[in-house]
Amino acid sequence: MPAIVYIRFIRKIKTAPMSIIKLKDIAHIANAGEHKERMLDTVIYRISEKDSNIVVLDCFSVFQQLMKLFPEHELQLIGAEQTIVHVVHSTKRTVWPLVILIWLLLFIGSAMTIMNFHFDVSMEPVQQQIHFLLTGERLLHPLWLQIPYSIGIGVGMILFFNHVFKKRLNEEPSPLEVEMHKYQRDMDVYVAYHENDLEQQHVDRHS
Repeated sequence: MPAIVYIRFIRKIKTAPMSIIKLKDIAHIANAGEHKERMLDTVIYRISEKDSNIVVLDCFSVFQQLMKLFPEHELQLIGAEQTIVHVVHSTKRTVWPLVILIWLLLFIGSAMTIMNFHFDVSMEPVQQQIHFLLTGERLLHPLWLQIPYSIGIGVGMILFFNHVFKKRLNEEPSPLEVEMHKYQRDMDVYVAYHENDLEQQHVDRHS
């Protein structure tokens, strides 16, 4: 009876152009016995110039290679059915001008959004009315309300995004991180489906 080798694919990896991808780079295996190291060192794919920034390695193609080399083993898949390989091209261009430009755009956009919101809800007249109700006096700029309120907006944004520069305030992910995770997961599913669809069309054209 052939030994069952359990294989669990890593969902996503990064690699350099023209690199060689081995099984140990994209998967974890168990119960391979004395063949474990040789199986992990099996070359699965070679990144070439024709490859784009993303390569999808499907379990079907990987299992085909492994079954030819290790016919005495039965392969059992656990978890994800493919690994998405992101080919990272090194760049020597300075990114600081781009970072500063993006920071200015975000700063100006956020400031305009906050000001337009406060104008729409008539925040200044509301604060003036609160001051009048509490003190009985009319005041054009109730700074004792406006200054703490402005500070509170900044503190609230820090607590909402759960970061002070690179330092995380607590272990819980921020709503932005959760949404980015959902977006990246959906992108990975789309890329895997799209790449497999293109590969099937390529096979159909040459069959």
